[in-house]
Amino acid sequence: MTARPFLMWPDRRLRTAAAPVAAITDEIRVLWDDMIETMDAMPGVGLAAPQIGVMQALAVVDASDKRGQAVRMANPEIVHASIEPREHEEASPNLPGVSAPVTRPRAVTVRFLNADGAVEDRDFVGLWATSVQHQIDHLAGRMYFDRLSRTRRDMLLRRAGKKR
Repeated sequence: MTARPFLMWPDRRLRTAAAPVAAITDEIRVLWDDMIETMDAMPGVGLAAPQIGVMQALAVVDASDKRGQAVRMANPEIVHASIEPREHEEASPNLPGVSAPVTRPRAVTVRFLNADGAVEDRDFVGLWATSVQHQIDHLAGRMYFDRLSRTRRDMLLRRAGKKR
């Protein structure tokens, strides 16, 4: 397993939708392992493949108290979201040094291809739900700050620019 470098904002690939994964292969499994190593090195609770320059719809999430519980997902999609909101301070290694509170559904049901290549529906709640939604945004070419008002987004990006 190898930790991989992150793309830095405003790399255009961070604004590009990832390509769907046709099948789970050994290469995909190795990539997931590298993504988990990279996520753990941040440290973070999730990672989408486009964040490291791989334009495939792959994500990993591990919001467990103790590491080693990562969920590997290909082509994740939200099939149900709760109406109850949850606010969480979000950040991204692609735009280091800044964060912002983002409100998302508290719970989601996500359909994805798992490591065995089977379609799986799984419920995520709390930080798990926030992280999986954050990763699905990355797979669609969106960043967490896209969920902020224009004024707050502009302030965050100016602050990030000063930190570089």
